[in-house]
Amino acid sequence: MKILLRANASLLMAAILAISATSITACSESGTKAVDRVEEAEALARVKSLEARAAEIKDDMAANPGAKLNVSMPDESTIPDDEYGAAVRRGLELANHTYRELPNNVGNKLNCTSCHLGNGSEAYAAPWNGLPGIFPIYRSRDARVNSLQERVNGCFQRSMNGTPLDMDSDEMNAFISYMTWLSQDMPIGVSPEGRGFVKVDNTLTPDPVKGKEIFAKTCTTCHGENGEGQYNDDGTYIYPAIAGEHSFNDGAGMARTYKAASFVKGKMPFGQGNTLTDQEAIDVASYFTQLPRPVKANKDKDWPKGGAPVDVRR
Repeated sequence: MKILLRANASLLMAAILAISATSITACSESGTKAVDRVEEAEALARVKSLEARAAEIKDDMAANPGAKLNVSMPDESTIPDDEYGAAVRRGLELANHTYRELPNNVGNKLNCTSCHLGNGSEAYAAPWNGLPGIFPIYRSRDARVNSLQERVNGCFQRSMNGTPLDMDSDEMNAFISYMTWLSQDMPIGVSPEGRGFVKVDNTLTPDPVKGKEIFAKTCTTCHGENGEGQYNDDGTYIYPAIAGEHSFNDGAGMARTYKAASFVKGKMPFGQGNTLTDQEAIDVASYFTQLPRPVKANKDKDWPKGGAPVDVRR
């Protein structure tokens, strides 16, 4: 049975706020101002509220075996009006305007939300909801356990064809803060319904010739004849590039036929997801992923322990 579980806080957020509240409490009595006492009380109240809501969601899931949490964008009014809230809002801005805001780290003209649709919170478009409670996680591409920060930087090096953020930078903290706020409905370790992309049958044989025909009929109106995208006069895009110098490089997950097909199947043509068959999605992905694009250096070092997917670019 699947149920929709609403507006509950993650244990991770509770832990973070609890640490913050503890730090306030540790102030000496003589050095504590009245405003500090008010802030301490408010922080402790938030922690108790978050703990109660986290317990409620776990009770709901225990009472409904097989229940799934559904991905959704929390109401922006729940972003707190404090320093943490400012970091959350900055993370949202960076997600939607990545190449404009981080030109020293982005080497193309894509935003995080070019792939992570709906402010990074759309089901089956690789949503960020729940990620802070799932990472660190072992990733076979690196053959090591990755932190969430490392995962973010992997995207900057591949999907954004750029350079990693400093691990302790304000920008990295903003991304993690935003992802944590998105995850307020997600207990630690719970993977929500809609994580990643839809599944396609990866035993089907790609046909890039048919894929080129499908691309011409269904993709060029938005992405251009050669996948170069469409841009406004100010340089922002109307539709992102899926090939060429402004697109992701050949080491990105989206440059893999079956991975790209999963995204295409569920979300493309834009607003008409799940209208292509698995075969059509695989065919068109096999065509546009092979179009010219930046080359990722050292991608031959991926999957050092073997087990690379069949569609990996070498």
